[in-house]
Amino acid sequence: MDPQRRALRDTQPACYWLDQDERPPACAGLDDEDEADLVIVGGGFTGLWAALQAKEADPDREVVLIEASRVAEGASGRNGGFADPSLTHGLFNGLAHFPNEIESLVALGRENYRGFLGSIERYSIDAGVEQTGFLNVATAEYQVESLSADVSVLNRFGEEARFLDRNEVRAEVDSPTYMGGVFSPHGSIVDPARLAWGLLGTVRELGVRVYEQTPMQELSRHGAGMEVRTEAGRVRARKCLLATNAFKTPVRSMQRATVPIWDYVLMTEPLSSEQLGSLGWQNRQGLGDEANQFHYYRLTADNRILWGGYDAIYHFGGRIEASHEQRPESFEGLAQRFFKTFPQLEGLRFSHSWGGPIASTTRFCMDAGTSHRGRVSWAAGYTGLGVVASRFGGRVALGLLDCPELPELQLDLVQRRPFPWPPEPLRSLAIQFTQRELARADRNEGRRGLWLHVLDRLGLGFDS
Repeated sequence: MDPQRRALRDTQPACYWLDQDERPPACAGLDDEDEADLVIVGGGFTGLWAALQAKEADPDREVVLIEASRVAEGASGRNGGFADPSLTHGLFNGLAHFPNEIESLVALGRENYRGFLGSIERYSIDAGVEQTGFLNVATAEYQVESLSADVSVLNRFGEEARFLDRNEVRAEVDSPTYMGGVFSPHGSIVDPARLAWGLLGTVRELGVRVYEQTPMQELSRHGAGMEVRTEAGRVRARKCLLATNAFKTPVRSMQRATVPIWDYVLMTEPLSSEQLGSLGWQNRQGLGDEANQFHYYRLTADNRILWGGYDAIYHFGGRIEASHEQRPESFEGLAQRFFKTFPQLEGLRFSHSWGGPIASTTRFCMDAGTSHRGRVSWAAGYTGLGVVASRFGGRVALGLLDCPELPELQLDLVQRRPFPWPPEPLRSLAIQFTQRELARADRNEGRRGLWLHVLDRLGLGFDS
């Protein structure tokens, strides 16, 4: 039997983060009527951060949060737990889309990151925060020169990045595939589910009424406010904040700004001291590689390795179904590339496998807006880097409802919405063709073909 198939033989088809004894009991569902000043739809990071900031700004404000499933059940509890300060999916994506305000966006990202850590500390949230920084590695020769050139740009914006040659990077984490790398000290790894559960407990203590297993069925105007109908009840509120991210909403302009891209993850069993010693990895950095079809990986508190990425699967019509959470061909590919990266770990087994939808915009970072004459707002589309940026998204969505004079709302990031995804079947055809071209570029030493150059010129993109 192949090493990767043997490693997958007893894998549990479940998300490791959600498979913890510390998971809180479910909140009751809504089975009657409720009224509030603000109703938030969605119990992921955006909704939870918005609820927290709404109560901090006005403790007397009546806030109701409804969640279709369980808090953290969606992307917020299924991601890699990389707490990156960037609001724009990295500095270089920000430079490409917002060159005239990148200094402000970098400063706001750092301020938001400090607020992120400050809230975790202030409310004693056990999120497993480790301020490790991130290491991006080159796994092909052509990537080394590009990474080396990136350092001067990163440091121009205060990133304090450091280039590592082949020997230096392998002294940090030992893989025969590494040819160089760039280490950035800013950023953390967290347990995303524990973060979400901690935020849930905090907002409930502050008086937010939370209803789980309460999907929104209809959103409509009611007098001077809004009404959210559910299967067994309804919430009437002056204003509504949509924090549904990849999941469908009745607001068409919000829906067209994002597509749900399925990402897949493996978690290993805990490494022995000998296995961990064979890697080095004493500084526990979060890692990612430089390919278009890239991997991200990190250690957990009990020294498992989370290993995800590479595939980016879109289902026709943007369908999100429970059956999509398991994809054997993606897991086999992940396992094969895991042991290519770390051959010294052959014999290690994977304990958990799962997938989840990422909301992606054509510019790889947040979309925000309003509808219903300003009574409804949203923030969504963090494209895989929403652990910290979602806090800023919650702030922006609240500002759009309450404080139009907020300086952040004047940014192009907020004012200029991403180019909408085309309707089906063009959407599926464009995504599939782009995926093939990205894979071809990886095989061709990073050289991008005509189609990718056109997308680059238009500021549009799709990636793993």
